[in-house]
Amino acid sequence: VQLVESGGGPVQPGGSRRLACVASGFIFSSYDMGWVRQTPGKELEWVAVLSTGGNTADYADSVQGRFTISRDNAKNTLYLELNSVKSEDTAMYYCAKDSLPYRAIRQMFAASPSGFERGQGTQVTVSS
Repeated sequence: VQLVESGGGPVQPGGSRRLACVASGFIFSSYDMGWVRQTPGKELEWVAVLSTGGNTADYADSVQGRFTISRDNAKNTLYLELNSVKSEDTAMYYCAKDSLPYRAIRQMFAASPSGFERGQGTQVTVSS
């Protein structure tokens, strides 16, 4: 399994950024996928998860209405659109793969994100 995130960088408060995660080594379309983030000294936290077909998503309350998770199964790629960013969105963002295929996303979202395979991450820094 390989997950490679990209798209991070600096962004001003209120701005937007699009993250991408290219997956390989498994049947991407069979697994729910998600994004998690971490800031220094804090635990990993879920940002969003998305079903295999991309039609069911769940979001952390802190990003609901501002971030959008999506996927392109033909390209084995997961995306996270960050809009109206705030300073508290500054973090390392990782994409995560569910441990079993075709599960309900609530199972992934309810579990600790530390238990899922992740990529190397991409840093988003919100600053004016």
